[in-house]
Amino acid sequence: MELKEYLQNAEDSMQLAVEYLDDTLSHIRAGKASARLLDGIRVNYYGSMAPVSNVANVSVPDARTIAITPWEKGMFKEIEKAIINSDLGIMPENNGEVIRLSIPPLTEDRRKALVKQCKSEAENAKVSVRNARRDTIDALKKAVKADGMPEDVQKDGEVSVQKLHDRYIKKIDDAFAEKEKEILTV
Repeated sequence: MELKEYLQNAEDSMQLAVEYLDDTLSHIRAGKASARLLDGIRVNYYGSMAPVSNVANVSVPDARTIAITPWEKGMFKEIEKAIINSDLGIMPENNGEVIRLSIPPLTEDRRKALVKQCKSEAENAKVSVRNARRDTIDALKKAVKADGMPEDVQKDGEVSVQKLHDRYIKKIDDAFAEKEKEILTV
């Protein structure tokens, strides 16, 4: 393998960690309505489990409300049951036409708990990035012994991997800071 391949593998691993963090943070409720809050909720649809967005129209009419309009009348009870049984912690309101989810304002304690949860997720992502850096540096050291890679190329590779590491750690810190600000904004 050439140095470029080692660096590409490291960058791919680091990018996956950042993408996973972004996805995880988007599912953490920040006191604002978002259709993504329902992504993890599945409903029984003719014997198979389907996401809510596959059986109903999900919209966000205002900052505190999610409106769910099922495409079939029979899905009202299924969707309500799935929301009640989920870890969302919101009671659905059904008027026969639309299921509404009113997002309550977050308490100070709940905000702190959510920030703590986000910090934990960001730390997990940082660990993944550090592991990718360590694995790449180990692979470069093995390449010097096994494949006869010149040591100066290996040292340059280590410097490049460190730069990649620093760049992705900054992305993680930025994503966490943005989510923290979103959660703490009243």
